[in-house]
Amino acid sequence: MRTVFVDGSAGTTGLRIVQRLAARADLELLTLPESLRKDPAARKELLNRCDVAFLCLPDGAAIEAAGLVENDHTVVLDTSTAHRTDPRFTYGFPELGADLWDRLPTARRIAVPGCHASGFLALVRPLVLSGILPPDARLTCHSVTGYSGGGKSMIAQYEAPERDPLLNAPRQYGLAQTHKHLKEMRAMGGLTRMPVFCPIVADFYSGMAVTVPLFREDLVPGKTMEDVRDVLKHWYQGPVVRYLDQMDENGLLSAAALSGTDGMEISVSGNEDRILLLARYDNLGKGASGAAVQCLNLVLGCEMTKSLEL
Repeated sequence: MRTVFVDGSAGTTGLRIVQRLAARADLELLTLPESLRKDPAARKELLNRCDVAFLCLPDGAAIEAAGLVENDHTVVLDTSTAHRTDPRFTYGFPELGADLWDRLPTARRIAVPGCHASGFLALVRPLVLSGILPPDARLTCHSVTGYSGGGKSMIAQYEAPERDPLLNAPRQYGLAQTHKHLKEMRAMGGLTRMPVFCPIVADFYSGMAVTVPLFREDLVPGKTMEDVRDVLKHWYQGPVVRYLDQMDENGLLSAAALSGTDGMEISVSGNEDRILLLARYDNLGKGASGAAVQCLNLVLGCEMTKSLEL
């Protein structure tokens, strides 16, 4: 039986991971009593005893925790931003390419992707690798997310009995264009420049819809909307990420449609002159804990979709 330790199990992502793994007979979850949850020595002991360690911590604490692992057998799965562009870590999104499919099962250090970045990369990276979109493309990305993406503090704000009336309407953030996902969006997207990124948080618990709009002129000369559609359709055939010819509901696209699940839907809309690349999933699922568990399954050599809700 393999042993798993979730460092930071009290956070939103950590709790979801524990929930997904608790019923598995092939795993033993190692835990610390509440009094030792933040004790460095106790954490170090479990980090080095377990087969797989999930780091569900702020960036600084995740860097510290990764440094506490002093053996060559513990697999570290970091859900923070800290290591997503670190060459020592394998990016935990196997569907993005054959290189990741090959590396992840034997990787000892894995960086779980950011929620917003997951949708952007699922749409953009295949087009860059296939020669449809140039690496120096000037891109824009819009992303609508449920408030659970802000963690416990934001959840408490939205679910307070008497909350700020400003929370009743969608709120755009990241206005200074310094969002922490931008680095991985550029690096893993094979891009030479960062996109203009417009994330929006709205009054629903979980779910996410990411849109990358393109003009035909943004594509490599000679390429068309049909080329874009063909690449994504053949790239994503499930079981976790799948292409749909039509993803909307009577012309409307709900960001909450996949709430509570671990899959991702990809589609292309618009017309030959103005193209919309669309990704929809749960920010807590394929955008966080579901992606982490998928990586765990690959490392353990078991069914990739085990413990996932698809």
